[in-house]
Amino acid sequence: MSAPPSPEVSSPPPPIPPSGRVRHFWQRVSEGRQIDDLWSQFTADARSSYGFYGREVDWDEIHKLPAWRRPLHVAKAFFWALLLKMSPARRVLLLLAFFMLFLSAGKSEVNYEIIAVMLFVLLLSLELADKVTMKRDLEIAREIQTWLVPSQPPEVAGANIAFATRPQNSVAGDYYDAFYPIPEDREKLIVVIADVAGKSVPAALLMATLQASLRTIAGENGSLAELVARLNRYACAHSLNGLRFTTAVLSEYNPAARRLTYVNAGHNAPILRRANGTIETLEAGGLPLGIRLEGTYETASLELRPGDALIFFTDGVVEAFNESGEEFGNERWLGAIRNLPDWDAQQTLQFLMKRVDEFVGATRQSDDITCLVFRSR
Repeated sequence: MSAPPSPEVSSPPPPIPPSGRVRHFWQRVSEGRQIDDLWSQFTADARSSYGFYGREVDWDEIHKLPAWRRPLHVAKAFFWALLLKMSPARRVLLLLAFFMLFLSAGKSEVNYEIIAVMLFVLLLSLELADKVTMKRDLEIAREIQTWLVPSQPPEVAGANIAFATRPQNSVAGDYYDAFYPIPEDREKLIVVIADVAGKSVPAALLMATLQASLRTIAGENGSLAELVARLNRYACAHSLNGLRFTTAVLSEYNPAARRLTYVNAGHNAPILRRANGTIETLEAGGLPLGIRLEGTYETASLELRPGDALIFFTDGVVEAFNESGEEFGNERWLGAIRNLPDWDAQQTLQFLMKRVDEFVGATRQSDDITCLVFRSR
């Protein structure tokens, strides 16, 4: 009886040279990013952190001091802003680490520097664990939020739609939608864009309730005026005495008549660029939703002709700023819209967002950015 064939033994891989290990380590740490990209990311993070902690500084009092005293007081204010963001136990840990660094300045048999470093690493690990946990929860919230807005635009006779949104954080307070209240009835399309006051999770939760209310009320197939009035009543009941209001533009479009009826509830006025290049703004309406229970809202109508482009957007677009702190602004936005090529909605959207991106550069955005393009064919 012959012996079974022995398994093939592969030779061990050749050892990685030191230069290869360094390169592999660097690729893993940097995720393959170039130095310029890493530096841009660092400067954006530093600028964002400076703004975050700088909000806690009383700059008016700082400017009253002599110039030579200001740096120390600014450093002190930033230190307290940082310290008070931590839990009491971690504040003590941070102060203890600094105390160990102070002790390390003197001669001692105890290596206080090592203790200080270990305390700083422990504190960093605790803060990082919180951030990772919160980031995971926010990613789940973001995934849920994507279910509340359309992933693909609806088909519209004689027109096409495109939209894009970029939350400042993982979740956003911006909302956009385009849907038929009664799916089998293609004579009325609801198009809406909204911005809940605030950012992140609180705004996202109110956005979700707004979406649910809008879909429910629109499904009853009432008039646009009735839809806005009922949404305003709902928003007033959940606005914390007007603190959590919502700006919005709500419209309904009749494809057969090419007629759009709209209400602007305190939102950035959508811009209509006619095929001949003239500009119109959609301003008729009233106060933001949730401000006044008895608020009245004016409706207006217009006809969309072939080649017209209607741009809905939130304030994050025009308030985007660059590294110098300069805002993109309404004039640049209007200039981009005036120069629109005769493209479909998706290409138009990409053209507009590219203008914003070129202006902003690597600066971290300060607000949610949402844009919806309605292009008549």
